[in-house]
Amino acid sequence: MNPSTAIPTDLSLCFLGVGNARATALGSASAVLERAHAPRLLIDCGPRTLDDFQAAYGLEVPPAVFITHLHMDHIGGLEQLFYRAYFSCRGAIRVYVPADLIAGLHAKLANAPFILSEGGANFWDAFTLVPVGDWFWCDQLLFNVFPVRHSGYRAAFGLALPGAFFYSSDTRPIPEILAQFAAHEEPIFHDCGLHASPAHTGLEDVLRDYSPALRARLIAYHYESAAAGAAIERAGLRVAQAGTRYALRPPLAAAWAVQDSAQRAAGQP
Repeated sequence: MNPSTAIPTDLSLCFLGVGNARATALGSASAVLERAHAPRLLIDCGPRTLDDFQAAYGLEVPPAVFITHLHMDHIGGLEQLFYRAYFSCRGAIRVYVPADLIAGLHAKLANAPFILSEGGANFWDAFTLVPVGDWFWCDQLLFNVFPVRHSGYRAAFGLALPGAFFYSSDTRPIPEILAQFAAHEEPIFHDCGLHASPAHTGLEDVLRDYSPALRARLIAYHYESAAAGAAIERAGLRVAQAGTRYALRPPLAAAWAVQDSAQRAAGQP
């Protein structure tokens, strides 16, 4: 294998925010997949996300964004991202959106004739929109996308890079999804508050529905407050904090684009 196509071993996931919709002090729940600590894919873009992203990386915009669902604590920063992108790097940011969500996202943010007050611009002019189904390629990595249980049928989606990580998005417990998409000892970054709700997992759900082996891999985020996070930790779960960076294992070979044959066909070394 050419060294340039070796499976990456320098991946990490860094949380920009870990709070639920009301826990603004904890930041908008979002994370960044990094390679050698450089941002490659932002997961969700809430009201605080871009400011936290810029503080973390010194960059105004991410190279790519994946949207898990359409609640404003997860997409409220996309309007700001539009203005930053439209005037500086139009079309350069790839926005990966589950196909089921595109019409709703367009209706919430893009269905207006005067996105700019002077007119002449469409919301999607600023981005490269990539509709996704069960998977998508980004940065030569193949990600799995799957529906979770949150506020309606196919209304929210999680993300996994096989062998490297599982990210639940907002959800109720999903043991059957974990069995399918977190079967290789990946860390499980999971919605978990101290108290359950009809749309979110609570500590009691995790203790009831997940085995000790799964709980050992679970890292909670999207909780109610710092005090709630501390209580979840006392119960034996790990808890993400804003700014926490998790080193990831290399993804499975099937999730990595090995391009030796294509390079040879093109005459590249």
